[in-house]
Amino acid sequence: MVRVAASFLSALAGLAVAPWIPQALAADAVDGLNAPPPPPPPPPSGRDCTGVKAIHPACGQIEPPYRRDFFYVGGSLLPGAFGNVTVGQLYVEKLTPAQGVRQPKPLVFFHGGGGFTGGTWLNTPDNRRGFAAWFLQQGYQVYLVDQPGLGRSSSNDLANFPLMAGSGPELVEAGFTAVEDYLSYPQAALHTQWPGTGHKGDPAFDQFAAAIIPSSTNRTATELAMRTAGCQLLSLIGPSYLIQHSYGGHWGILLSNDCGQNVAGSINLESSTIPFWWYGVGLGGTSQRPWGLTETKIDYVPAISSPSELQVISVGNETLAHRNCYLQKEPARKLPKIAKVPYLLLTTEASVHITFAHCLNDYMKQVGAKPDWVKLADVGIKGNGHFMYLEKNSDLIAGVVHKWIQGRR
Repeated sequence: MVRVAASFLSALAGLAVAPWIPQALAADAVDGLNAPPPPPPPPPSGRDCTGVKAIHPACGQIEPPYRRDFFYVGGSLLPGAFGNVTVGQLYVEKLTPAQGVRQPKPLVFFHGGGGFTGGTWLNTPDNRRGFAAWFLQQGYQVYLVDQPGLGRSSSNDLANFPLMAGSGPELVEAGFTAVEDYLSYPQAALHTQWPGTGHKGDPAFDQFAAAIIPSSTNRTATELAMRTAGCQLLSLIGPSYLIQHSYGGHWGILLSNDCGQNVAGSINLESSTIPFWWYGVGLGGTSQRPWGLTETKIDYVPAISSPSELQVISVGNETLAHRNCYLQKEPARKLPKIAKVPYLLLTTEASVHITFAHCLNDYMKQVGAKPDWVKLADVGIKGNGHFMYLEKNSDLIAGVVHKWIQGRR
């Protein structure tokens, strides 16, 4: 097996490569970063195929050929007014490349929070191929899920999965698609990769915002349901790479803790599992994730029965460009089950995560993990925001993920 640690960045940047990294892998990684994304199919003469108008039958198809199946995994019966109802089930789509599977382990994609679903991994809002299509073309078996309590995994347990409205257009603009126009943190000025204006009325923005649906406010119930159904899914399909965005990063942590033997690697596109804290707009924030990385119990060593046994301290100075962190007081308790799973964290140049991702990287090290933290600007991929996998250079980011996976074979 190839070891990829600190030298991973060197391979991507074309710098000196450690002897255990195959030269072909290093060269291929650089080629993948420099290769431009393929152009979209040309629209029929006179036909406007931007935004939702691409739904017209005459507009070109951007998806590679694949076979699609869907399943429901997990769940249990709960007595209801009209008999028993199923709760806690996980909707799963299985996408199989038409040319056959060429990669040894599947990919399972977990969407972020705020009202997004597994559909976010399909085509992008400006009608380019999405991450699912990119990895299908590389020969991966792909699985897409809707997290419990949302979308096609909506729960009949209305008491434990109350819903809130999804993020509104104004929040989406300020936080994700047009951060350069709001400048709530210094690095926002570097955002250049969102397709279109990032504001209401732009076809790509309108498609993106329309995809946001209600989600559950009960994070504890959502975690418990995913812990059960997620491990059942992995027991059925075998060791897999988990690709997670934002809030979806919780699932990589929890499944690594509960069924890590079936997690080949945890790949995090700006995971929101920032230890103990939720950073607000401006300075400050609120306490969150009392178990450090999660709302529910994970297995620390020495063992604890309550998160109050974790001694938490503030580390560093608090500025808008570089936030302070909340870590354990040393000697820190470890998370050996989670630490055993290979962990990749990607952070973009212009997302608010660049101001606090160091806290997650530091905490993962503190609990015994050896994370690979790639700041995309350091390997020449600049201008991205939080939804990097939907932005104009998304193929380059997919290439970084692919090369990390290939380096672990």
